[in-house]
Amino acid sequence: MSHTPVPGERVAGYDVSDRLDTDYYAVFADVPAADRAVWDRAKAFVDEVLPRMDGLWDRGDYDLDLARRLGELDLYNDGLVHDGLGYSSPLAAGLVNMEISRGDGSLGTIVAVQGGLALRSLALFGSDAQKSRHLRPIARGEVLAAFALTEPDHGSDSVSLETEARRDGDDWVLNGAKKWIGNGSSGGVTVVWARVVDPSDPEHDGKVRAFLVPQETPGYTGRAILGKASLRAIHQAHITMTDVRVPRDAVLPGTHSFKDASTVLYSTRSGVAWSALGHATACYEAALSYSQQRVQFGKRLAAFQMVQERLTQMLDELTAMQLYCRHMADLETAGRLRPTQASLAKYHNTRAARRIAAVARDLLGGNGILLENRVMQHMADIEAIHTYEGTESVQALLIGRDITGVGAFA
Repeated sequence: MSHTPVPGERVAGYDVSDRLDTDYYAVFADVPAADRAVWDRAKAFVDEVLPRMDGLWDRGDYDLDLARRLGELDLYNDGLVHDGLGYSSPLAAGLVNMEISRGDGSLGTIVAVQGGLALRSLALFGSDAQKSRHLRPIARGEVLAAFALTEPDHGSDSVSLETEARRDGDDWVLNGAKKWIGNGSSGGVTVVWARVVDPSDPEHDGKVRAFLVPQETPGYTGRAILGKASLRAIHQAHITMTDVRVPRDAVLPGTHSFKDASTVLYSTRSGVAWSALGHATACYEAALSYSQQRVQFGKRLAAFQMVQERLTQMLDELTAMQLYCRHMADLETAGRLRPTQASLAKYHNTRAARRIAAVARDLLGGNGILLENRVMQHMADIEAIHTYEGTESVQALLIGRDITGVGAFA
């Protein structure tokens, strides 16, 4: 519908969603062609679905077709190497995380859960039979998958998880609760981390193992958590398991301790740093576009000294985030990325993304709170990624232990 200017409203709205491909230091100018092709698929996906996302986020709806579409485009392969699956390098996987999150944080979380957590757990620790049956359907989005570690009583101290697994004949029986589990109520399969408590089992002495649990299994109940102010277009579940019975071969044989869960988390922590970069890019580019369109006091905002200084602040932090991510991907490709280096990237980038979002929101004034202008939605979604995969405090303690040699965990 065309807009007829009237006094006081000569501009009906602002177009701030266009991709500007900000790369001031040419950090991504030399991305190899194969990686760029994967990145381009992610861009095309965002362009395809972005018009739907504001409504979904506003209503708190999760469109499962979006998760399946990501699989159809082969965008879940988070740097994994396995027969029968496409391959994305660490750089390509990072660019996918960045680009999808630049579009929408809920979409970025789908990628993180389905690919970074569930698919990776299966690829690292599953049996040949489990991989043969589940890897491709999960990678293709034909089966939705969840990663259930966090519990209502155990978030940052997830090492203290209390969900129990005991042997009963040829079966395992699981009892416990999990919370904040993406895809945990979407009708697929859940990778459940539990502590073995059966004295008759050689793994009984407090060992932590992972189990593949179909969500239709009797005793498994997953309900979507309502009232979220962040990541509203993906359902995260509160799960209860009461005498959930699964066969003996449901256990991922490569899992034996919490360190195995940590291996998955460390691997996906770099993905969170990339996601933060995507959110920050969206906020910076929205602010830049808005400043070039919005007129106040007789001239565009971009012509004001204070606005230029704020845009420079944001670009400064954004460029640092890009450099972190690119070098982290290069280290991972060379097999030299250490877990605490991924922690530092996550620590820096989620903090920087918060600052960029706050400045962008301020620069847009009252229009900054409208979902159509994207910034407020990204600002809210950044709060979630700042917390998950290890809070700011946990990252600081991991890095602090590494640089001082002294553990300061309570």
